[in-house]
Amino acid sequence: MDPLAIATEATRSLQGMSTELTARIPQLLEAMRSVGTGLELHSTLDRITRIAAELTDARYAAIGIIDSTGKGLADFITYGVTKEQHERIGALPDGHHGLLGALIHQPAPVMLTDLSSDPRSAGFPPEHPPMRTFLGVPIRVGAEIFGNLYLTEKRDGREFSLADLNMVKILATEAGIAIGNARVHDEERQRMRWIDGSVAVTTALLSRGDAEDALSVVAEQARRLADSAAGIVLLPDGDGGLEMVAVSADDPSGLLGTVIPPHSPVVSHLLAGEPVFIDDSATDPRMITEVAPRFGPSMLLPLKSGDRVLGTLATPRARGARRFTPAERTLAAQFAAQAALALVMAEAQRDRERLAVYEDRDRIARDLHDLVIQRLFATGLMLESAQRNAVVPDVKVKVGQAVDELDVTIQEIRTAIFALQQGPAEAPAGLRTRVLRELGTAAVPLGFQPSANFVGPVDAKVGELTGKNLIAALREALSNAFRHARASRMEVVVDATVTLPDGRPAVRLTVADDGVGIPEGGRRSGLRNLAKRAESLGGSSSYGPGLGEDGGGTRVVWEAPL
Repeated sequence: MDPLAIATEATRSLQGMSTELTARIPQLLEAMRSVGTGLELHSTLDRITRIAAELTDARYAAIGIIDSTGKGLADFITYGVTKEQHERIGALPDGHHGLLGALIHQPAPVMLTDLSSDPRSAGFPPEHPPMRTFLGVPIRVGAEIFGNLYLTEKRDGREFSLADLNMVKILATEAGIAIGNARVHDEERQRMRWIDGSVAVTTALLSRGDAEDALSVVAEQARRLADSAAGIVLLPDGDGGLEMVAVSADDPSGLLGTVIPPHSPVVSHLLAGEPVFIDDSATDPRMITEVAPRFGPSMLLPLKSGDRVLGTLATPRARGARRFTPAERTLAAQFAAQAALALVMAEAQRDRERLAVYEDRDRIARDLHDLVIQRLFATGLMLESAQRNAVVPDVKVKVGQAVDELDVTIQEIRTAIFALQQGPAEAPAGLRTRVLRELGTAAVPLGFQPSANFVGPVDAKVGELTGKNLIAALREALSNAFRHARASRMEVVVDATVTLPDGRPAVRLTVADDGVGIPEGGRRSGLRNLAKRAESLGGSSSYGPGLGEDGGGTRVVWEAPL
């Protein structure tokens, strides 16, 4: 409906009204002008509730937004109820019963002098502020019922009047126009944000080499775009369930490593590539994990590329937060599909890079065997001949020592050749072997072999989750050294005999080099990643001076509970 038609209808509705309402026309016109300012949807809804309360002298106001089914509420915006009261009341009304539900099914103005005496009233939950008088008016956006505007508890114990009702009806008409404009703008803005987020994820995944970092990028971007309390990536755990393997949250404790068991009602849907939307994780019987009570509305979206389901992306909001709109659900599902495709592309890219590394290692191994060992062996024969012909005893002894050193060197080179030729699936899966494998892989770009030292029963004590994160932390530290340190020496120590300040047994990873150190004002993203990974397990990460002269270089210390 165009503005001229609205004005005509509003003018017609004013004819024959009471002197009280006529006197309040300037206030009503100012309220209508204020409602139409701004294009952000939730700001518009907040503004409407405040203006409606001020216009009718009501203590409380609310707008209930009808969900896509037309049978309940997707969101509930309030005015006059404090944050502390919201937390004590608990979950927002869903509109499936009581007076609010009746107004959804019969959208018509309602004015009551006493809520409790109406047969449609279902009462209030504990800790809800007392409310007696009530005024409800439907809000229409075009031909669609958007929701209802509710006003309760007129100040000084008075009752709502017909003048109040007529003013609120006019205000609801103007609110419908403002909401329609704001909703179009908000949906377009959201769409652009999700598109930009998908591009950022694709770019980040294709520019990073670590699979776990790639999953963290997806979790972080999804949390930001969905305005959720957490972004979580879950992968199949081998037993038919889904394990949380990447978490982005202000409080990630207890999330990483949590498994949704295979008997959970949501797992079969997710592994079949179907999204699951939850209105309240804390009360939904399908959410059976220990962490579910921490969250409210949630989206569980399959990371699906073609017929392949890689895992699940979860974006839970805090308890009491607004539910996800249909537009947000659609955009998030599209983002999850794009992220899954980017993960597949990144995986293929890492496979190609890994193949190139193995080919390079094979070439180095062949060169060591065919050139270096043969030359060292020939040099040893020459020294043995010189030793036999030597006359001075001291010369004989020193030449013999040189021959022994050459034999040791040849054995070390043969061990290195064996390690270089060893494929990723040929070695045992112990933590010690995985650490040595990472150091062998890093030796190629570094130009030297880092030394390794293990303290305590590393393989027996360190759990799988901690071990997986320790390897990722080692990989991050080695990558930082290769890109920035320009080091010539590096020492790695894995100690499974340490304890944390709170007394828990832990494992400590120390990576020290003699490079240039960390410059003032330099980037700290890699160090932040190490800290976040440790903190998610209940540990910590720090850095300081390294192996260089006068404390030059960098020493990274990463530790987490066993």
